[in-house]
Amino acid sequence: MRLSNMADYAVVIMSAASRHCGFARVSATDLAAETGLALPTTQKLVSILTKAGLLRSARGTGGGITLARPAAAISIADIIEAVEGPIALTACCDTHKHAMGQHCPKEGSCHVQAHWPVVNGAVRGALAQINLAGLTR
Repeated sequence: MRLSNMADYAVVIMSAASRHCGFARVSATDLAAETGLALPTTQKLVSILTKAGLLRSARGTGGGITLARPAAAISIADIIEAVEGPIALTACCDTHKHAMGQHCPKEGSCHVQAHWPVVNGAVRGALAQINLAGLTR
């Protein structure tokens, strides 16, 4: 299993934002400079993470970006799922792909398919145990 660059960058951005938690709001420009990510990438991820309810964004004087919840209440699983969708190691377990009509050609004859939800749950559970507060210590 390998995360996309965007999921990886989202964890980096959330980590940087959590270091500012409890202090003044931070801008996307500041996060881009702090993390070394391109500003358009940072802005796109801030938008995605805000829509997912992980960041709060305010415009104008005194505006900026803050965590929507305490760092200890945001898991790595939350961040990855905000960018990637539900954690599913195979296409047959990805409910989003099923909804889009993408099915595995082995569906119905696969003897392993029933076991993938257990594996996915274990991976998600492991990622859910790691929170932002632990990453920024």
